[in-house]
Amino acid sequence: MTEVDKKLIAEAKRVREFAYCPYSNFAVGAAVLGESGTIYGGCNVENASFSVTNCAERTAIYKAVSAGEKDILALAVVAQGAEPVPPCGACRQVIAEFNIPHILMANLADDVVEMTLDELLPGAFSASNLEE
Repeated sequence: MTEVDKKLIAEAKRVREFAYCPYSNFAVGAAVLGESGTIYGGCNVENASFSVTNCAERTAIYKAVSAGEKDILALAVVAQGAEPVPPCGACRQVIAEFNIPHILMANLADDVVEMTLDELLPGAFSASNLEE
């Protein structure tokens, strides 16, 4: 694991503390590395209308994009669990949209799983599927 990977996981752990999760009590933090070298963190934000809950991964990605980053090099996600927790399907699709090549999944015990986008979401729907 690189020093940058360690920084991403540390930031994901840090922002996890800000999670708003009164319904599931399942706090998640995520961090992405933009091409500029800036790290953007995000946490999950739940809602009583569950379908409008936003996951930590999407929060971090949207935060980077809203700051002008379109090229994201890596993503880390951290949650409590016996095993590192993978992104949900919606997050996987957003990760695919931005073609994030390096994904780190970790738990609070510092267990880490590294994957590529193709391993995380093989056969992802993409802009090429919209071409005629």
